[in-house]
Amino acid sequence: VKAQPFLEIELDAWKKQIDLNLTGSFIASQLAAKKMAKEKTKGHIIFISSWVAERPWPEITAYTSSKAGVNQLMRQLALELAPLGIRANAIAPGIVKAGLAKNQLETEPAYAARVATAIPLGELQEATDIAQAVAFMASPAASTMTGSVMTIDGGCTLGQIR
Repeated sequence: VKAQPFLEIELDAWKKQIDLNLTGSFIASQLAAKKMAKEKTKGHIIFISSWVAERPWPEITAYTSSKAGVNQLMRQLALELAPLGIRANAIAPGIVKAGLAKNQLETEPAYAARVATAIPLGELQEATDIAQAVAFMASPAASTMTGSVMTIDGGCTLGQIR
């Protein structure tokens, strides 16, 4: 789904983003939770959210809204599934030097200019940074975490500082 100002978002583009991020997360997590509940297996559902679920970013209203929804979905699961021994948490990456963000950095000068001022630590994240956060969340070190969003964003949610 391409970046668009709020006033230009077409309903089909909105629905596509919500379906991809929020409805997809709902379907996958419900299937997993039903299986764990049926088999009486304690488990952990880890969502991938985004720093923009908490801090708006220009021209991606559908994306930011869908990720905010993912965070709330995760909290609902954490609350409702805790009695079954099923935990739910989310990782909220910042601007990762991969996929769509990498493409935008290379092809959209306005996006690259915004990014240059958005990360207080000054560096884009690598996919391995996010993988390490997921590994921690899945490890015994996080065994009592549920209902939490772990923000791994280089400080993006702090706001622009430069």
